[in-house]
Amino acid sequence: MTKLLATIPVLSSANIARDVAWYEEKTGFRNVSDQEDYAIMQRENLAFHLQFHHGTEDDPVLAGVMRIWVQGILPFFEEFVRRGTVAPDKLRMRTAWGTNEFGFYDLNMNAVIVMEDVVD
Repeated sequence: MTKLLATIPVLSSANIARDVAWYEEKTGFRNVSDQEDYAIMQRENLAFHLQFHHGTEDDPVLAGVMRIWVQGILPFFEEFVRRGTVAPDKLRMRTAWGTNEFGFYDLNMNAVIVMEDVVD
């Protein structure tokens, strides 16, 4: 029987070194890879990858979307405000779809949304 373990988003990057530095500063994720054109960004038990693309017609940098699901969003949001990743007015509480969430774009216009389920 197959056991499903995780999904790992792979986001496009026009410049791996620049984007690794940005994610380390703005999100606290660290690169745990030593590859030149690929990064494995990790924080606690979460990971996502950055893959270099040339930005050409044959190898475009295409923006993606990644959602990070957390419990206890407020301390994480406050950390991201301190890091300058998001503005203090970006936390959306009790959305119509039952979440508290905030989001931002990286340097390649990849959308990162941090969310938690609303608990009554």
